[in-house]
Amino acid sequence: MMHLRAQTARDLMTPGPHALADTATAEHAAEFLTTHGFGAAVVIDLAGHPVGVVTKTDLLIHARELAVGKKVEPATVRDVMTPAVFSCREETPVESVVEQLLALNVHHLFVVDSAKVVVGLISPVDVLKKLGLPDMTP
Repeated sequence: MMHLRAQTARDLMTPGPHALADTATAEHAAEFLTTHGFGAAVVIDLAGHPVGVVTKTDLLIHARELAVGKKVEPATVRDVMTPAVFSCREETPVESVVEQLLALNVHHLFVVDSAKVVVGLISPVDVLKKLGLPDMTP
């Protein structure tokens, strides 16, 4: 039987995810995600609060719209982002975190502190890293 070696979202998360300002350009966002190897980044306003998520898919859709003449550069991250941030609190039990990832069908769940500032990120890879495999030695 497998089990997670984590109790809360804090135990699962990758701390301190990188964020993009909502005023950054879409071009900057594409460079940022590509350079760091991220699939997504949280988008924050001037106060540092999350206002959305920009993914590689969001940027591909934007690039396609540019190619067919529906959009004109320069677009800001706010123009291309998904205006929703799926999140949980640091103390959320690990079972609830996994249930949220599955129920929402998302690949990124942001972890926020009591002030609603993003302090971490949980992806399916983070869950797999904490998955304890049974000891198979005879």
